[in-house]
Amino acid sequence: MGKNLKVTESLQKYIDNFSLKLDPVQQEIIDYNNTLGDVKRMQVAPSQCHFLHLIIKISNIKNVLEIGTFTGLSALSIVIALPEDGKLIALDKNEETNKVALSFFKKANQDHKIQTIIKPALESLDDLKNNKFDMVFIDADKMNYKEYYERSLKLVNKGGLIIIDNVLWHGEVADETNVDKFTLNIREFNAHIEQDKRVEQIIVPLGDGMTVCRVL
Repeated sequence: MGKNLKVTESLQKYIDNFSLKLDPVQQEIIDYNNTLGDVKRMQVAPSQCHFLHLIIKISNIKNVLEIGTFTGLSALSIVIALPEDGKLIALDKNEETNKVALSFFKKANQDHKIQTIIKPALESLDDLKNNKFDMVFIDADKMNYKEYYERSLKLVNKGGLIIIDNVLWHGEVADETNVDKFTLNIREFNAHIEQDKRVEQIIVPLGDGMTVCRVL
């Protein structure tokens, strides 16, 4: 039986050398985030950027909702992959990081595809209840993951995708002795999706782990 490789730093560099290259503005966002200290952990990994790009392209996705934007790396990765008539609605409650993200979107000439909404995501999701999307990407406060997921199910077209970040939680979900509230919450959330007959799903071990759900 095949065995998963442990991706070392040198192997990751090799993978990067033979994979899709980041847009210069994507790299600028990464460089900027590296100046922010520990909060940079909120950024998706470059491998996740490439994954989002490819899955949007092969699935012919046009309308996307993002819950949690930070400084805009995942959002920019999404809109670069969207067709010219594609649209991303990005939800975040932090006005300061949103200003940073908007500056990067404009620099990449992708701002015409993006609408940002600045207020708590649960309020925004209520406002968007009559909208339909091909894909939702969830990467926001972990304690509300189940609520974001349930509301997203009502917004996604049949056959559409819901992708959730951080589902492996630094590997701590597999440590049964870890009873930290965030670990417990992610563990419970993963069990909820695994038992959900409304979707078919897999966990992809990129970055901090991504669950990809296809709505049935």
